[in-house]
Amino acid sequence: MSAKYIIGIDLGTTNSVLAYAALDADEPQVELLAIPQSVSADAIESRDSLPSFLYLPAESERSENAGLPWEDDGSRVAGEFARRRGAEQPERTVAAAKSWLCHSRVDRHQPILPWEAPSDVEQVSPIEASARYLSHLAAAWDAANPDAPFVEQQVVLTVPASFDAGARELTHEAALLAGLPDDFVLLEEPQAAVYCWVATMGDRWRKSLAVGDVILVCDVGGGTTDLTLVTVGEEEGDLVLQRLAVGDHLLVGGDNMDLALAHRASELFAEKGTKLDPWQSVALWHSCRTAKESLLDESNKKTKHPISVLGRGRKLVGGTVKVDVDRDDASHLLADGFFPTCGVGDRPARQPASGFKQLGLPYESDPAITKHLAAFLAAHGDDGQPIRPTRVLFSGGVFRADIFRDRILQVMADWFDDDEAPQPMEGEADLMAATARGAAYYGWSKNRGGIRIRGGTGRSYYVGIETAGLAIPGAPRPLSALCVVPQGMEEGTDADVPGREIGLVVGSAARFRFFSSTTRKDDVPGDTLARWTEEELAETDPLEAELPSESSDADKYVPVRFFSKITELGMFELWCQSTIDDRRWKLEFSVREDAD
Repeated sequence: MSAKYIIGIDLGTTNSVLAYAALDADEPQVELLAIPQSVSADAIESRDSLPSFLYLPAESERSENAGLPWEDDGSRVAGEFARRRGAEQPERTVAAAKSWLCHSRVDRHQPILPWEAPSDVEQVSPIEASARYLSHLAAAWDAANPDAPFVEQQVVLTVPASFDAGARELTHEAALLAGLPDDFVLLEEPQAAVYCWVATMGDRWRKSLAVGDVILVCDVGGGTTDLTLVTVGEEEGDLVLQRLAVGDHLLVGGDNMDLALAHRASELFAEKGTKLDPWQSVALWHSCRTAKESLLDESNKKTKHPISVLGRGRKLVGGTVKVDVDRDDASHLLADGFFPTCGVGDRPARQPASGFKQLGLPYESDPAITKHLAAFLAAHGDDGQPIRPTRVLFSGGVFRADIFRDRILQVMADWFDDDEAPQPMEGEADLMAATARGAAYYGWSKNRGGIRIRGGTGRSYYVGIETAGLAIPGAPRPLSALCVVPQGMEEGTDADVPGREIGLVVGSAARFRFFSSTTRKDDVPGDTLARWTEEELAETDPLEAELPSESSDADKYVPVRFFSKITELGMFELWCQSTIDDRRWKLEFSVREDAD
C-alpha cells in the first residue's frame, strides 16, 4: 500500500511534535496532529505537543490512572501528566532522554533513567524512553487515521545537526524500536527550521533573499544549541540553498536555564532557612521549568511567580515550601547568564562543570551562548576574520521570549558595522512546531520536486589507526586519524578510501575509535592526520565488537581497504573489504550481520 501522507516528527528534549501533509495535494498543506495524553491521574486531553517526559508510577498508582489504550498497564506514562509529576515525584520522572542519547560516557542501552533513582524504581534506558515518546505519537496517529496506518506512511524524523554518527545511530535504533517504518529519513533540525520558513513564506521567500546571503540558523531548544550556516546561491537563474557549516554539539539550552533559575530559587529558600535535599533540588528544577515559561511570557502581567516543592522533612511531610521569584530578576539572570554582551573575539571559558551533579549530563562548562556563537563564526571565517551572516533565523522554544532574540541581534550588531549587522528573517513561525512542520514540508518537497537544501554531511569522519613500531613500556602506540568521509558527502553516495592496506582485528574483542570534525573542510578520503587538537577533531563513541573470523586467520589480522557510504537515511557506514578474499565487514556504530 502506497503512502498517503508525509509525517514530520520533532523528537524534542522537552516537547515532541508531529506534523503531516497529504502527498496528493498540489501544494503542501502542513497540519499538526492533536495528541491525546494524560494530563492528570483521571483526565485525558489532546495537545499540539507531547511533553518529552516519562512517569514511572508505583504499583499502587497504576490502577488509579485513566490511561490511554496504548499505555498498557499504566507502568509508563508519557506527556503532560509526566511533566507535572516531575515537580512532585522527580525520582520517578524521566527527563531529557534526548540529551542522554548523545552522552557517550554512559551506556545508553542500560536502564539508567531517572538518574540515580532509588532502588525501588524500575528505570529505563535513554533509548527506551525515546522510543516510548515516538510510539505514543505513532499510536496517536493510528487512532486519528485508521485508514492510513502510521507504518505505511513516509516519515521524516529530525535530529540536532550537531549529533554525531553514534547519536544518530542510537536515535535510529529508538525509532525502529518504536515501530517507525524502516525507510524513515533523518533530517537536521536547523534545516527543518529553514524548510518551515520557506513553507511559511511561500513564493515570497525568493524575493526575501538574495544571492550571497548567509543565513545563520540559531536553534536553542530544551537541551541543545544548534548553530548552522546556509548560503544562498544561483543556478540557471534560480536561487538555491546550500548548507555551509554546522556547529559542535553544545549541551546548553532551556534545561540549563531551568537549572539556573532553580539555583536562584534555592538561594531564596536558604534565606528563609529551608535547605533542600538532593531530590527536592531535582523537583525544584522541574518546577522552575513552568516558572520560567510564565515569567518570560510577555502576555502575563504578573511580576512574580510562586515556586514550591513538597516538604520532605519530618515536620513537612504532606506540606510544601514556597518562594516567589521576581520577573525582572529572572529575566536579567537568564539573559545575562546565557546571552551576555561580549566581543567577537571572546571565547567560552573552559572550566570544570558545576551545578546539580545528580543530573549527570555533561553540560557546557560555559553557558554563554553568545560566546559559543562568536567561536562558531570565527571557525568558519577567512583570513582571521569571522564569517558575517546577513540574516538570522531563530528556532527553538527558548526564542519565544523576545528578550533573547533581541539580545542576540544586539550582540551581533556590535560585532559588525551598523550597515552590515545581520537582520532577522522576514515572517513569523510557530517556534514550538517549526521543526516538525519543516520536516513534513521537506518530505513533501522531496517527493514533489520542491526546494532542497544541499550540503550533505555536516562533518568529516575519521577512524583511528594504531601506528606500527616498537612498544614503549607504559605508553600507548601513537594513533593517526584516517579520513573516511569528507564534509559535504551527500546522502545515498559512497566512496573508496585510497591508501595502503590496514590490518583489521577479527576473531577477538577489539575497540574501534572514530573521530569527527566540523571545521576541517578540505580533508578528503585517504588523508591521514598524525596529530590534531581537540578543537579540530572530536572523538565520537568508540565501537567495541568482535568481528567474525575464519580458522585461516592465523594472526587475527586481515588486511583490508575501507569503503564509506552515507545511506539515504543519513547514516554513516564503514565497510572493510578484505584484500585477500571476498569477505567484508560493516562498522555502523552497531555491528550488523556480516555482509557477503
